[in-house]
Amino acid sequence: MIKHSKPILAAAISSCLLISSSLWATDITPLASAKAAPHQTVKLPEYQTNQNVSLDMEKGRVILVDFWASWCGPCRESFPWMTSMQAKYKDQGLKVIAINLDQEKGQALDFLDEFKPGFSVLFDSQAELPEDFGVIGMPTSFLIDRQGNIRATHIGFHQKNIDEYESAIAKLLAEKEE
Repeated sequence: MIKHSKPILAAAISSCLLISSSLWATDITPLASAKAAPHQTVKLPEYQTNQNVSLDMEKGRVILVDFWASWCGPCRESFPWMTSMQAKYKDQGLKVIAINLDQEKGQALDFLDEFKPGFSVLFDSQAELPEDFGVIGMPTSFLIDRQGNIRATHIGFHQKNIDEYESAIAKLLAEKEE
């Protein structure tokens, strides 16, 4: 059982660990109906630098925000893919930010030592962000446009869908900043 400081989040994640569907498609939410990402000013410590970082510090970039935990099997598959996306699209304005939800930082550090991510990793051991983002499974990813709006979401990670995931990233990167 996952114990967390936010009981609703723990219950939601516990009951949804086996989600197999992906909600992210090549169609992204039109800007006119997109909602702003919540809590963009919340600062969380970054794994690589130990500096506090917030999502609003990355405005002007397309951000792939991925909520994950060390016990998550699909997260083991998504980390190499996210590293490749960061490398491929960094110069076009993509920033991958993975937000860890483990209460025990040591478990996350063991995972990170194994996977050596090529993107930013933040620690949210107090679960400040996932409930308002609507995280219901691990991993859950949000594609945020250059203005800070959520334009696509997917739950889980499936190798068969990586072309769709990448297509959505490319579409947002192609949009001009307004």
